[in-house]
Amino acid sequence: MRRVKKERVSTKKSFIEYARQRGLSNRECQLLTFVANKAALKRPESIFAMVAAFDTGAAGVVEEAARGASPGDAQTAEESERLKTEITFLREKLGFGKKRSSSGKSSTGLSKVTTRQIPVGKKLYVTRRKARANVDIESTVVRNSDTELAVVLSQAVKIVFGEMWCVRYYSGASVWEFDTAVLSYDGDTLVLNHSDSVRFVNRRRFLRVSVSLRAFVARFPFMSPFDEAVGGGRDGTDLPEASGETWAPPRFVPAVVTEMAGPGLRIESALEVGVGERVLVVFGLQGEGSEETTGFNGDGRVTRGKMAEDIGEVRHVKAIEGVFSIAVELTGLSDSDVDELIQVANAVLVRAGATDRDAAALASEQQLSAEPSVAQGV
Repeated sequence: MRRVKKERVSTKKSFIEYARQRGLSNRECQLLTFVANKAALKRPESIFAMVAAFDTGAAGVVEEAARGASPGDAQTAEESERLKTEITFLREKLGFGKKRSSSGKSSTGLSKVTTRQIPVGKKLYVTRRKARANVDIESTVVRNSDTELAVVLSQAVKIVFGEMWCVRYYSGASVWEFDTAVLSYDGDTLVLNHSDSVRFVNRRRFLRVSVSLRAFVARFPFMSPFDEAVGGGRDGTDLPEASGETWAPPRFVPAVVTEMAGPGLRIESALEVGVGERVLVVFGLQGEGSEETTGFNGDGRVTRGKMAEDIGEVRHVKAIEGVFSIAVELTGLSDSDVDELIQVANAVLVRAGATDRDAAALASEQQLSAEPSVAQGV
């Protein structure tokens, strides 16, 4: 009897020590204890190293919670989802990673994008999951490690540890959204759990601007077939001889950019492409910030322009008057690249006689997620 009691004390101490090493909260320790009990482990501390036992026990905890839930009760359904989220966070914190299905994808079919990819200094907008009025609170990322995401809030808030929050991050042309739980808060810095369950909500809205920019466009598939002539090398080996007729760099075709909407371009060209194809796009920029005066010649002002180059994906194609109107989404742009295109669009509006109200409307629309841009063929 004394030996059994001693073993129990030793097991409990080991469990507590492992939990401390992994930075588990009291709630997470309690949840992991339930999981270990459901897994029927003789030594509960083994749960820290046995991923199969964790998954078995976690499934048992979720099933038991579901049996106690009232059918059709929204509150119990929300609590069930919260429990699943807590288990997901706990699984990741133990170093087991996110559970995968046999297909190699996430068991819930979620994107491989994770919150660990959000750079320090970026703005996040957080809101409580259970808030009656969903008010976004602006925050700035100050630390992003493998284990946690730390942000500084623009205003002080009352925090309930373990409470679920919804976070939005505007990344280039997309809006990320994910759920997370609060790990700690010192009145200034809010520390959140990471999430591999990033959702992509409606795209940012970009005002469409009519332009006329000289451009060149070329097909850019990942792989293309070509014929290869083979000749003998000095040592008797066969060496490939590239021919300009059978193997060459991408072939550019003249084009005109007629519309801009953030990363979306409307291009008119004789190049015949299909929806989903990759293309290379090169175009000149006009507007404030894209050209500067370098001097004067006999004909007037001499300016130095900028040239933009990027890979794009064809979203829509329409034949018009002997050419093709191609909607392209530029896919390699960073946040700063998108911002520069927005500045160019602003300058085009000003040159076209747009009012200050139009410019203000454009600035506000940049933070909205609504209807698709020109890149989606609308």
